[in-house]
Amino acid sequence: MKKAIYLLILTLIFINVKAFSQQDQSTYANAAQKMLNSNSKLTIGGYGQIDFNQPLDNSKFSAGNLDVHRLVMLFGYRFTKKLQFVTEIEFEHVKEVYIEQAFINYSFNNYINFRAGLMLVPMGIINEYHEPTTFNGVERPIIDKYISPTTWREIGLGFSGLIPEISMRYQAYIMNGFASYNDGDFLLSGANGLRKGRQKGAESFINTPSLATKIEYYGILGLNLGFSTYFGKTQSTLYDGVDKDANIDIATADSTVVGVKMIGFDARYSRKGFGFRGQFYNVWLSNTVQYNSIAQNKGTTADLGDGMFGYYAEISYNVFHEFDKLKTMLIPFVRYSNYDTHYSVNANITANDSYNKTYITTGFSWKLSQGVVLKTDMQFVKSKANSKYEKHFNAGIGVWF
Repeated sequence: MKKAIYLLILTLIFINVKAFSQQDQSTYANAAQKMLNSNSKLTIGGYGQIDFNQPLDNSKFSAGNLDVHRLVMLFGYRFTKKLQFVTEIEFEHVKEVYIEQAFINYSFNNYINFRAGLMLVPMGIINEYHEPTTFNGVERPIIDKYISPTTWREIGLGFSGLIPEISMRYQAYIMNGFASYNDGDFLLSGANGLRKGRQKGAESFINTPSLATKIEYYGILGLNLGFSTYFGKTQSTLYDGVDKDANIDIATADSTVVGVKMIGFDARYSRKGFGFRGQFYNVWLSNTVQYNSIAQNKGTTADLGDGMFGYYAEISYNVFHEFDKLKTMLIPFVRYSNYDTHYSVNANITANDSYNKTYITTGFSWKLSQGVVLKTDMQFVKSKANSKYEKHFNAGIGVWF
């Protein structure tokens, strides 16, 4: 299957190669970038989604779930022509409040911008482009929950920019990393992947920084290709208060630190009503034997593997594309996803087949305007441990302004 994904991406590179022209940079701009592109002194925006999720099971009753999943308010302020501030304030499930982004951006020119603050880790598609009108399906792709855990953001600084001569964007940041141990809690596991390790800039702690980079190529009309990397070690509070010559205590703290290497490839193609997007992640973890062992010694189970892998491929088509007078878009789609948080394991644990899951999602997105979408889909979910598909019906409303 991995070979099929590689071939599909390579095929797309050569689609419409004669249409080799620089596309409008607003085509794949997220909320923060659109605010940075504004010339207004004060810019206000927002996005949100309201979801309905209903498990379907012929043998038992199950209540559906209605949720104001998220409501995000965006504020941007331009201090000077070159210096700006952008922030996102997120309300989840009506009762939880988070800061999703809060950074300054100093633009030397189009080639180089300096950023510092709470920023999105530039990994994959959804972590940066997660506004509900920009993706199909009520819920975000599942691999962006456990492998690259959207919305993944940390405090850091670095540079971004455009190199229009070669149709390329780049980002490179030194950032805080995942937390693996915090006051008795082991945060990484086979069951939850890396998700619980996000610190989100909320009283986060740091022992060593991490490096996150991304380059994107947009030189073929309608096509955007991305390559992301992340390298670092996780953070642990077990070092706090340890004397620098206490070798045994230092060794114990070292056991709670996990090395993380991650790469991601992604592709988006949109042309004449047809749409494709796909991405995959590969994660290598180190020091997992020691991590699992100390977790067990402290009375818990981490079952963290040595590697994680995930991918998806999605095709869609706007059936109203040929009707110029219609200002709406009706987009049926189908997406195939797979992820495995026990893609490779060390000798001390056995791969858990229930962590290898496949999702088939198919449905419709009806865009009433560029800023409003109605969504519905069916999800079929199974693990390698169980060949029977579970079924879920989802519907929702998404807005972005």
